[in-house]
Amino acid sequence: MNGTAIVFGTDGWRGQIAEDYTFDNVRRCAQGFARYLLEHDGANKGAVVGYDQRFASEHFAAAAAEVLAGNGIKVWLTQEATPTPVISYGAVHLGAAGAINITASHNPPTDNGFKVRDHNGGAVAPEGLKQIESYIPAIENVKRMPLQQAVDQEEIRYFDAAAPYLDHLQELIDVEPIKQAGYTILVDPMWGNGIGWLPRLLSDGKTTITEIHNERNPVYPDMKRPEPIPPNVDSGLRQTTKMGADVLVIFDGDADRVGAGTEHGVFINQLQMYALLALYLLDVRGQRGPIVKTLSTTTMLNKLAKLYDVPVYETGVGFKFVAPKMIETNALIGGEESGGFAFRGNVPERDGILAGLYLLDFMVQKNLKPSQLLEYLFSKVGPHYYNRIDTRLESNEQREEIRARITDDARLGKPETVAGMTVTSIDTTDGFKYNLEDGGWLLVRFSGTEPLIRVYCETTREDLVEEILQAGLLIAGIS
Repeated sequence: MNGTAIVFGTDGWRGQIAEDYTFDNVRRCAQGFARYLLEHDGANKGAVVGYDQRFASEHFAAAAAEVLAGNGIKVWLTQEATPTPVISYGAVHLGAAGAINITASHNPPTDNGFKVRDHNGGAVAPEGLKQIESYIPAIENVKRMPLQQAVDQEEIRYFDAAAPYLDHLQELIDVEPIKQAGYTILVDPMWGNGIGWLPRLLSDGKTTITEIHNERNPVYPDMKRPEPIPPNVDSGLRQTTKMGADVLVIFDGDADRVGAGTEHGVFINQLQMYALLALYLLDVRGQRGPIVKTLSTTTMLNKLAKLYDVPVYETGVGFKFVAPKMIETNALIGGEESGGFAFRGNVPERDGILAGLYLLDFMVQKNLKPSQLLEYLFSKVGPHYYNRIDTRLESNEQREEIRARITDDARLGKPETVAGMTVTSIDTTDGFKYNLEDGGWLLVRFSGTEPLIRVYCETTREDLVEEILQAGLLIAGIS
């Protein structure tokens, strides 16, 4: 018996703690990844293992490290909960064959997860994930070396991943202008791995940094989950206006994703954030290069690309698609609708810390508040409006029934209109994307990390956002 079937979704494997996310299953995952690493020179190069602030994450990380050590792979184990981009850079800095991060990112507090990264620090490509899945054995076939024995024999070494990452950041951005700008910055690390990073980077200047939700609390009070979207961000937005802050910067649970709020306590949605970061690189820094975007994110990027004469590449949802395409094209920036953005010169991995710094530098260089940056963006591409509805599915049978029905309709070119607008094409690369006559779109797709169906839209018509979303629910057969 192999035990629970483990499937790697959009970003690794996630499960409910003590239900399917158990020590045995984490060890099985680690054994599958160990075999994969050994085929990629892991015995010589070793691997990094890190973890987040969730319940028992440090113990799950130690269990994974024991398995790698038991397979003859040297391990660098982080000394404390560490942001995913810092772990990813640590793998590159050390010349490791890959990395494991124990985190469920933005999932509910009941969950934990198992992310894997390759020697570039980026997400493993889909074919690699399938290979790792195929290598996951029954628990009786897992090799492991007890933690203390592995530490004594230096098969597992504790290390501080922060120092090389902080040195690397200095090559990417000069933070001194931000430190001296005199801003009042509110940071919400959502009880997660982003705690303390902006104060560490931006202290000792005229700018003031205040953090909320900045201690370990795996229950995530004030929010349903550590995901930087409403309603989880609402308490931070209220605090922004209460204290008169210039900007709110928000990190998700493992700090690979970023969100923000304006000085007026208005949320800057993920699509606006991506467009702002691309505009910063193109306009302020004068950089040029391809933009990689998932099909679930903004067409504002296509308009910016046309203005600045750079190409755009569109992928399926998830950095397992974005990271390889960024490497292939030497992209300037890559990102997705969930608020994860990667940058040339850094690892091909979402980096919420660097993205947050770039937003702050955009404010400094343009001498504009966040609301004014949005106005500047819209002056170039026009206003765009976005929203998303997530609905939990009751069973795999319901999921497959919905998928089959929408597939049949899409083959017939249905629907022909959405909210009174003509559907110009239907893209089935990842879910069902209905491109609309105004240049906007409706997307219906299944989450790769949770039992959810997501309905998203972007449009130039603010008055049609809700109507488009309701049309998407109708397509899915969900009332």
